[in-house]
Amino acid sequence: MADLARRLAVARGDQPADLLIRGGRVLSVFTREWLETDVAVVDGFVAGLGDYEGRETFDASGRFVVPGFIDAHMHLESTKLLPDEFARLVLPLGTTAVVADPHEIANVLGTDGVHWLLDFCTDLPLDVYFMASSCVPASSFESPRRALNDGDLEGLLRRRRVLGLAEMMNFPGVIAGDESELSKLRLHGAQHVDGHAPGVVGKQLNAYAAAGIRSDHEALTPEEGRERLRAGIWLLIREASMARNLKALVPLVRELGPSRIAFCTDDRDPDDIRDDGHVNGMVRKAVELGVAPEDALVCATLNPATWHGLTHLGAIAPGYQADLLVLPDLDSFRPELVLKAGKPVGEIVRPDVPEWVRQSVRIAPLVRDDLAARSGGGAIRVIGLVTDQVVTESLVERPTVEDGCAIADPERDLAKIAVVERHLATGRVGVGFVRGSGLLRGALASTVAHDAHNLVVLGVSDDDMLAAVARAAELGGGIVAVEDGRVLAECPLPVAGLFSDAPLDDVIAQSRACTDAAAALGWSGATPFLTMSFLALSVIPALKITDRGLVDVERFELVPLSVE
Repeated sequence: MADLARRLAVARGDQPADLLIRGGRVLSVFTREWLETDVAVVDGFVAGLGDYEGRETFDASGRFVVPGFIDAHMHLESTKLLPDEFARLVLPLGTTAVVADPHEIANVLGTDGVHWLLDFCTDLPLDVYFMASSCVPASSFESPRRALNDGDLEGLLRRRRVLGLAEMMNFPGVIAGDESELSKLRLHGAQHVDGHAPGVVGKQLNAYAAAGIRSDHEALTPEEGRERLRAGIWLLIREASMARNLKALVPLVRELGPSRIAFCTDDRDPDDIRDDGHVNGMVRKAVELGVAPEDALVCATLNPATWHGLTHLGAIAPGYQADLLVLPDLDSFRPELVLKAGKPVGEIVRPDVPEWVRQSVRIAPLVRDDLAARSGGGAIRVIGLVTDQVVTESLVERPTVEDGCAIADPERDLAKIAVVERHLATGRVGVGFVRGSGLLRGALASTVAHDAHNLVVLGVSDDDMLAAVARAAELGGGIVAVEDGRVLAECPLPVAGLFSDAPLDDVIAQSRACTDAAAALGWSGATPFLTMSFLALSVIPALKITDRGLVDVERFELVPLSVE
């Protein structure tokens, strides 16, 4: 109350502010106006806008003052960076808060891993909020270390900074009224729920919304986005490293205004963030596509805060946390100054990383026969990549056959893919084929494979695939490119097989080297390792693969490689 009394004294003009931002054009996200006014900050909060005095003054003349950017939905693990390094990357770009779904580490280390990640983020200058991972596993076709039950979720929902239930990926289960899914929605603290409903429309979407799920980041078209908004579902527009939906969906911001639309990055590579920006890059692109700067900024600030009930964030107004950006222009949206709770970001200290989070890769010995794709000589199902999307096509091809087994055929753009169970060393391996990678030689492997994060490997040589798997396991997790048994590039991810413990610049250099190596091997599609990682996600249409085999997502069942 003493701090509140001081804030009120500054707001009344009875005491000077700690900091006065003077002379800038200040965005009111509530009216979408630019105000010629000063901003008084005390104890990390905005006390008032107007004519004030301050112990310190920052001259923002000729610049624009806006709230800090908020990522409405993302996965820390997808950046490969421990959260302190992620903060070092995105805070200078103006991202001051994120809402993370930790279901990647939950699949690998269970709730122990999630609690560790929550604790790790506690004292970071970047505000990291969490949603309790609702679908571990994402479906019965995936093999995490162990499934999370309702008791696990209740424990997470009691944690401070856990806002509600993360994306309900088992949308067929929700729509069908599966009791195991509905019980999660009845949990105390689960009234706030993120959605995940790719391709769901019509009465199925009505059923999904009727369950109380009020957001979705999987819309691909304006028609899907409009239908979600009409159903009362917040539209989270995603611009990830692979699934780039901003261009298709921003016409809705122009058509309908920014109400109930927010920006999110979902899954981003660190080198992509370095090159293209984070949430600020989404704002920049939206404006380039004809969205008014004020509307784009609202989608990046007030709206994500409003959706997630973060009532102290997302605005420059009395009583709001002073997460403020000073922008030199409304073109690049790269801030000149970032204030977090009214202060420039200082040194970021890394908490300890315990040894138990590093021991996560356990695979049974693998031999060539484990990668055999026995097809009987007939047609087979093939996963068809779709450029810049996480959805795939379900294709039927007649493969090249040797000794009764289908083999990779780079001349026909057919690569082999395998998913190796890596949590309990069961020896279970799912084998299939992919069209659209362009891979001509070698193999690529990764312990990042949504959502169960078993080990995924894609190649045109079985020997190189085995070598890539062996090296990824030897690293304790990571991404690897191999040709003729030789490692071309690697990015070790020893923390849960998901995070690097290296400095930011080293991780970006390693990630770039792996991407470049994939391109040298012929990869011609979108970002290679993120693309591979989503081929194992069994809740996004149409055909995917797990350690248990091929999954027809639209029929929601395992299917054989051979087509009868």
